[in-house]
Amino acid sequence: MKLNRLRRRKFISQSLGALGITLLSTACQKAYNSQEITYSVSGDKSLSLKYINVAPTNNQPPTGLIVCLHGFGANSQDLVSLAEALNLPDYQFLFAEAPFDHPAVPGGKMWYDLNGSDYQGLTESRKQLIDWLKSLEVSTGVPLSRSILSGFSQGGAMTLDVGLTLPIAGLVSMSGYLHSEPQPPTGSSLPPILIVHGRQDEVVPLIAAHHGRDTLTGLGIQVKYQEFDMGHQIIPEVVVLFRNFVMELMANR
Repeated sequence: MKLNRLRRRKFISQSLGALGITLLSTACQKAYNSQEITYSVSGDKSLSLKYINVAPTNNQPPTGLIVCLHGFGANSQDLVSLAEALNLPDYQFLFAEAPFDHPAVPGGKMWYDLNGSDYQGLTESRKQLIDWLKSLEVSTGVPLSRSILSGFSQGGAMTLDVGLTLPIAGLVSMSGYLHSEPQPPTGSSLPPILIVHGRQDEVVPLIAAHHGRDTLTGLGIQVKYQEFDMGHQIIPEVVVLFRNFVMELMANR
């Protein structure tokens, strides 16, 4: 289901990134390293993703990996406070930055353009993100089977789009949506998914969350769904739910 023209305009006018995010901590003060991966698979050195790396706070090798994708008009710094708020000291966090500049927000990025009806840039972002995720076991030592892919808004949409194609541990979509009917690979086990949405979300309508939940459940995927009395944002209760989802999922691995 693609959002209709009215909703798409609303996406563009309100910028889906940092404007609506409220976290347990307003900013993460921990040190991090800005890194860049350049892909050699396609032979095109321009294909790269920048990201912020937050190492485990226990100073040990990570036992798990949490990748976070920001929303439309934000950038890799937007969700960094989740690393502190989630309180998972043995996890490494990577906050990826979308490859395209937002046309109206200085310093803002986007995974694809929402001005048109064809999601221009989605194909390129999808490939870059998949290639990057597949490379992470080499750079972090953590396999995809112990990695969680998560995202907010447009990042949540990318999470659901890309995550179903990989042997990843689980997916978390916060205020996200489905680009289209997913086509997961046949014969593969599909990752459990947590979908969280606000009943008062005026940017991504609640019906988009219901559609995602029902579509993914219809594919036989284990979906945990939760609504909150909130708008287009991340509140402390969402962080608690996110943490519990990770803990329960990884306890059986």
